Amino acid sequence: MTDPAVVLKQVFGFDAFRPHQEDVVGALASGRDALAVMPTSAGKSLCYQIPALMAETGTSVVVSPLISLMADQVAALQEAGVAAAYLNSTLGTAEQDEVLARVGHGLRLLYVAPERLGDERLVRALRSGPVPLVAVDEAHCISQWGMDFRPDYLRIRGFADRLATDGAGERPPIAALTATATERVREDIVRTLGLKDPLRVVASFDRPNLAFSVERPRTGKERDARVVGFVKERQDRSGIVYAATRKQVDALWEALRASGVRAARYHGGMSAEERTGAQEDFVHDRACCVVATNAFGMGIDKSDVSYVLHAAMPQSVEAYYQEAGRAGRDGTPAECVLLFREADLGTQRFLIEHGSEGCDDPAAEQARLASGYARLEAMRLYAVGEGCKRHALLGYFGEKAPERCDAHVEACGPCVAAAARAEQHVADEDRTEDALKALSCVARLQNQRRAQGRGRVAAVLLGSRSADVLERGLDRLPTYGLLSHLPKAEVERLLDLLCERGLLAQTAAALPVLYLTDAGVQAMRERAPFLAAPAPRRGTGAPSSHATARVLGSGLGADDQALFEHLREVRRELAGDKPAYIVASNATLEDLARRRPTTMEELLDVRGIGQAKADAYGEELLEAVCSWAG
Repeated sequence: MTDPAVVLKQVFGFDAFRPHQEDVVGALASGRDALAVMPTSAGKSLCYQIPALMAETGTSVVVSPLISLMADQVAALQEAGVAAAYLNSTLGTAEQDEVLARVGHGLRLLYVAPERLGDERLVRALRSGPVPLVAVDEAHCISQWGMDFRPDYLRIRGFADRLATDGAGERPPIAALTATATERVREDIVRTLGLKDPLRVVASFDRPNLAFSVERPRTGKERDARVVGFVKERQDRSGIVYAATRKQVDALWEALRASGVRAARYHGGMSAEERTGAQEDFVHDRACCVVATNAFGMGIDKSDVSYVLHAAMPQSVEAYYQEAGRAGRDGTPAECVLLFREADLGTQRFLIEHGSEGCDDPAAEQARLASGYARLEAMRLYAVGEGCKRHALLGYFGEKAPERCDAHVEACGPCVAAAARAEQHVADEDRTEDALKALSCVARLQNQRRAQGRGRVAAVLLGSRSADVLERGLDRLPTYGLLSHLPKAEVERLLDLLCERGLLAQTAAALPVLYLTDAGVQAMRERAPFLAAPAPRRGTGAPSSHATARVLGSGLGADDQALFEHLREVRRELAGDKPAYIVASNATLEDLARRRPTTMEELLDVRGIGQAKADAYGEELLEAVCSWAG
């Protein structure tokens, strides 16, 4: 099959390409390199799988960072009728030999771990026949400026060069794909991989089906209770709960199990067997959720995750967006909820300082720390910010976005809260005088070269008599006590709002201090109006700037929803020992419930049903739909 649209439909069951997919497929099929930065669920894998299948002969190579990702993708390809295999440390010598023997003899896609690229047996096998392309998944791992640098990725360029027949001619085209990469990381990928005049695609980072929200529990106990309550409300769905430490994972897992939730756990302190068991329980739906550190998830191709709940704040927006993006990969509505406490900052600063071997060069080490602190501050601003979460996330990656969620996306928490305030005719408050007092306090400290952190600035504005303030003589400032009429939480919130709107900023340091930005200086000079939503008041029922996450529905009518649930049971039976989502995604089941096909031809019009799946499961699916209607 040389027509990409035919491969897309007959093999994968999709009627049309998503944005940018066809461009990348065309470039690779014509022998051109490509760099594709596309968000999770945008269909990056099809960008290299389709040109691999368009080639008349040969085995295409996919470099993938995690074993679990290989296993999931290979299983999904095999279900679609594609000859695919993987080569990694889970295979014994005899099994590896069997895989290598298939190279160039009908095997279309071979997934390999980067550590395998130095294996001479692999190189010899690939050089015996054509290699249509080399795909590099999670390509940001090759950049030392990325958030997840992997030294083994540096082998890829030399490996690809060696695949030129007999050491002459051109190497195969390289496809570099990632979901998150800043401009600096993108340039590093191109340089380090040696991409030649690559097609560059930077898709929108927007995930319209994801609803983002932030909640702020006051104590660890309140946070844990919220995790348990949140998951119990969604026990019929699949989700991930991320925690910052192994200790927190264990505690949350035990709390969920004690409440009757079928939960699994995953962290680096567990044995390999325990981690594998947890992953399989989650993938096969024996556990409705998994509680894990960030070591879990990067290689999970599970498409029906309907929520990602962060019980603690990650170190960076990049890490958060990648982890949260594991929800809703099948395009159905999903929730991404962050539970933020100030204590998270101390934990993450410790991990920034001690979570790496560091650098021998003091200047380079200082740059590494400064970069880590700057990313953490950006993540903090996302957590405390009261504006649209979608706008904040897209803005971080340099993409323009509306100030508020529109009707075409799942609305974020602040936008839901803003709509509720508007419906109840709750107007924003004029906080101009309070804002100017806060800006003036920071300006005076800055001018006196006595810049202070957010907590101490708040203490000055509140008129605190603590030794911490008095010993530094901060009580003698003209701005001392100017906001003593406000609660402490409200003064801290005001400082956060000033940071969110760019009038104040914090230094990138272990102990950050506030400083006035150029925009803040202008706002003081012009006495610019400063409006803000009313302060959230617990227990009043009034809509605040932060909304509680809500359980998202599928949008199906009651009867279609009932059929969808029936089809989930049928899918589970058809899957047997395989992950259920490999048989059919939730999005496919929803389309089945809406369309209710009665013939094989109509079944092939359902999203995600290709010829191989229709042959394997078509009769059972049609019978399930027809018997329900009958």
